[in-house]
Amino acid sequence: MILKTQELFDIRHTIASDLLEGCEYPHEALPKISGYIKERSTLLDSSYREICDGVFVAEDAKIWDGATIVGPAIIGHGAEVRPGAFIRGNAIIGDGAVIGNSTEIKNAIVFDGAQLPHYNYVGDSIIGYRAHMGAGAIASNFRLDKKEIILRDGEEEIESGLNKIGVFLGDSAEVGCGSVLCPGSIVGKEAMIYPLSRVRGTIPERTIFDGSTLKERL
Repeated sequence: MILKTQELFDIRHTIASDLLEGCEYPHEALPKISGYIKERSTLLDSSYREICDGVFVAEDAKIWDGATIVGPAIIGHGAEVRPGAFIRGNAIIGDGAVIGNSTEIKNAIVFDGAQLPHYNYVGDSIIGYRAHMGAGAIASNFRLDKKEIILRDGEEEIESGLNKIGVFLGDSAEVGCGSVLCPGSIVGKEAMIYPLSRVRGTIPERTIFDGSTLKERL
């Protein structure tokens, strides 16, 4: 079964909750992120400041020297953007989230408490509450043949209408170091991906994927 938005994410843990509430499947939110940020930024309270054109940062967020941030973007309370990070537009970074050294984010929603701490690429993706990607884990978002990305779980398929989709990583999911998440991958809540795995299609919630087989997470 292809997981729906509210099966993957507790949308109370993102400033984009009203955007996601209106999307049955998470890929429906991706083309709307830019417009949503521009609209939502007009409603932010005085605890946020616009540090450059279209980039709104909570006053208690930590932006290290050497990080590059391009708007539109919203960076939440207690978030940390470390040296060498590149946020290149259309990004919502949640409260307490970590965007680490040499991590690149674009057109993505990163929920509160999520961690992308070392050498990650996350484009056209949604990263759930307290989800974590290990060092060097990559969310590939573009097919080599440039065709439309199809969301899959076994024989079930959904045509996305998009040619760029990364990963939908459910709440508290864990992705091991060096793993590659193929375009349109879906990883359920509390699932675990072993290091150096290649992920395609859907990994059900509370399972462990070792790169070739699935087993239930106890």
